[in-house]
Parts: sequence; structure tokens; C-alpha cells
Amino acid sequence: MGFALLDREAQQFCPLQPLDEHSGAWLLCVAQWTDLGYRNIDFLCRLAEPFTNFPRSRMRVGDHLCLRMVEAYIAFLHEDSVKACEIFDLVLREGPGILEPHLLVVAHFWKCRAHRQRGQYETALLHIQKAKAISIDMEAPRLVAVTNIHESWLLFQRGQRKEAMRLLDEAQAELSTTGHVLSLGNIESARGRFIRRGGEYAKALQHFERAIHIYGEQFPQHPNLARALVNAAYVKRLIALELPSKSSLGRAKGCDHTRFLQICQDALELLRQAGDIYLRTQHQTGIGSVLVNTGYLHLDTGDIERAAQEAGKAFELGREKQDNILMARAKTLQATIQNDRAEEQLGESEETAENAQLARAYSEEAVSLARLTQNSRLLAGAYVVSGAVAANAFFRDWQAAKHFAGMATDLLSKDDMDHLSKQLGTLKSKILQASGIDEMLRSWSEGIIGDKSFQQVSNEFAELVIPKVWEREGRKISRVARVLAMSPKKVRRVLINARGMKSD
Repeated sequence: MGFALLDREAQQFCPLQPLDEHSGAWLLCVAQWTDLGYRNIDFLCRLAEPFTNFPRSRMRVGDHLCLRMVEAYIAFLHEDSVKACEIFDLVLREGPGILEPHLLVVAHFWKCRAHRQRGQYETALLHIQKAKAISIDMEAPRLVAVTNIHESWLLFQRGQRKEAMRLLDEAQAELSTTGHVLSLGNIESARGRFIRRGGEYAKALQHFERAIHIYGEQFPQHPNLARALVNAAYVKRLIALELPSKSSLGRAKGCDHTRFLQICQDALELLRQAGDIYLRTQHQTGIGSVLVNTGYLHLDTGDIERAAQEAGKAFELGREKQDNILMARAKTLQATIQNDRAEEQLGESEETAENAQLARAYSEEAVSLARLTQNSRLLAGAYVVSGAVAANAFFRDWQAAKHFAGMATDLLSKDDMDHLSKQLGTLKSKILQASGIDEMLRSWSEGIIGDKSFQQVSNEFAELVIPKVWEREGRKISRVARVLAMSPKKVRRVLINARGMKSD
């Protein structure tokens, strides 16, 4: 209804001139409706164009502040959050006493989102809570409900999960009968992200699919729809990685291979749709998110070269926009790719060394970039991949691996039960196993064997050494048998006992 009214009244503000009465207020009104899905950023920019070089001294103070808010909002849409925050700072210094309270709500609300875009979550929380406080004073329950959605997401990042869910429930109760499509879609999308963190991937996917449906009914080209598509694709990937028959690198094999590939293809299709929307709306960060998620899917299915290409493109987009979050995500993916290459090749070749060194360099960059944000999950992921690199077959730096695992552990809570926690658990198990091996070898060297017979010690030693030789000899039993002067049958038996392997 609001969109139809705007279309009917369009002649009043098209073209809008700076000296028109309340021109700044009119322009800001259109910007707010644009935020709700009316037309697009190009329409808003065309409407604002006559104001670009107009002397601001000739405008009323109120209109000037409204115009500055529009300029800040346009900067935010163009992903220049630094500029957006600077302008909002000016507006919020000068605005009280001049702007109506509901416009101060908008200024705090938009500034919150600009800080979120930069990964500055504590500052974002401060502004959304100020927007909420003004809304409460205005006795505007729907505005309170909208602020609750954003406050909920920020509290969730803090680990305040119960409070975050409570705020979402309150927002949904208030907005469920209003037809406020974007907010209702945002609620479903937020629920999906919260539930995904607990490892309930199928349930999370249901919420993302509901969000996709809600957005798609009225806003088939909106960036929020693209974001929901990316989240749904991400969850599908995690579901695929939960299939029972996978290799240590997360690649499916055996009877689940076909299903795994189908789920990955479904996820890639969702990412393709999201990418199309982001391209139309010129949303660079969104495109970067598509690239990172696509890269992981290619890595999971064994196409390391394409994964590396997508990671490189994502990093360049992040660098162009000075988006530390996107750059950190891309570097984490690049570190994972190079670490996989090093682990697969093994041996002492120059190429293996190069891959391992690149993995370490990328992981260090990922940590440095993540530290520039307040995204604890991003930093935890960078620590986990740093630990995995330190623990790989080339470095075997168990002290460094323990350090990174400890740093990641400090950033995650007991309620984190998703893939990142599982990756951390795998890393810790690898470290523990290696530490146990070191202790066992130290005891043997000192003649401490406990109640074990020499044959038992010999068997344990064989189960320790032979799998390592098997890996270094290209996982070929015949080559291991030749190197160790053992029968292939005995090599196979030791491998099965040691690792449950069924090889050539």
C-alpha cells in the first residue's frame, strides 16, 4: 500500500529540487522507503543528484541534516561504511533538538548497520539500543520491534542466546500481522543463524527457506533474499559434510558420494541465484560471500584449483572495499586450500614446502585481519586453521597447534556445536594423539613399557610407523612392503588395525 501511494505521489518529488519546501525531508522519506524495498538505490541516487553541488548554506538546517542522512545511507548502500559512520556522527551531534525523534531513531538504526558492516559490533549495539530507547519513549511498538531484531543478532554475537531469542519472539509477535515483509524475513533468517550455531542444520535450513519464501513474494531482487540464499547454501554444505562416509578432508566417498554431490550442486545453484541478485544490486560484499562459499564447495568436491580462484577473487573484492571480514574469510579459505595441498602431497618435495609455507602465511594474515574486527567467530575460525597448519605433516609444530587451539577455545562457548566446534575438536584430537605418541616414545627410550610384552610393544610401534610410511609412499601397500621388507599382507593387517583402512 505504501509503495502504491509513493508511486501515485511521485510527481511531487520527481524531479525534486533543493529549494523545494521540505526537500530534504522528502528525500529522506523516500530513502526510508527505499530501505523497506521501494524501487532501488539507483532511483534514490537519481533523486538526490540535484543536491550534489548545491550550496548547503542556502538550505534550512533541518533539511540539510535530512540530506546528510540520505548521503550517509547511500554511502552505506555503496559499502562505504567509514564515510557513512562519519556523516551519521555529525547528524547525531547536531540533530537532537532539530530533528524529530523518529528521525533520530533512523539515524541510530542506520549507524548501527554501518558499524555491523565494519565488524564493530559493540558500537553497533550501543546505537541500536539508543534507537530502541527513543522508540520506547515515543510509544512506537513497531519501531521497538524492528530494533529488537538487530539487537537480537548483536546480543547473539556476545553469547547472550536466550536474550537474543526472547527479543526475536517479541519482534515476531508485534510484526506478524503487519505485513512488514523485510522484518519478518529478517526474523526467520536470524533464527536460522542462531539454530545453525547449535548444529541443528536441518532445522536451520527450514528457517532460511521460510525467509527465502517471505522475501521472494514481494522483493525477488532484494539483497536480503540473496543473503538468505547464501545462508541456505552454507547449511546445505554443512549437511553434506555430515554424511557418514567422508575422508579426513571432508570429501565424500562410497555410497554417499552421489548424495553428497547432489547436495553440493543444490548449494551451488542457490549461490548462483544469490550472485545474480548481488550483481544487479552492485553489492560487492555479497558477491564476496558467494565467492567464499562457492570456493569451499569446490574444495569439498576436490576441485582445488577452482576453490583457489574463488578465494583469490573474494580477497580482491574485500581489499577493494577495505572489508576486513571478507578479506579474513578469503584468507582462511586460502590457508585451508594450501594446507590441503600440503597434506595430500606429503613427502619432502619443494612443492609441498611451498604449499605449507603459503598455508602458514595465509593463516597468519587471516588472524591479523580478523583481529581488526569484533567478530569472535571469524577469529576463532582463523585460529583453527592456523592450528591445523601447525599440526600438518610438514610442520608438526604441536606447541603452536596447542596455542592456536587454546585461543579458539577461549572464543567459543559450550553452546557452539556446529562445524567450527567440530573442526576444533578434530584439531584437539590430533594434537592429543601426537602428544600421546611423544610420551610413549619417551617412555620406551627409558625402558618403561609397563606390563606389555615385547611383542605388544613391537605391534604398537608397527601401528605407529607403518601408517606414516604408507602416507609418504603414496598410500600404496606394495611400496610400503618393499621399503620395509615386509609382506603386503602384514602391511595391510597393520593398517587395518591401526586406522581401519581398506586400501589397494
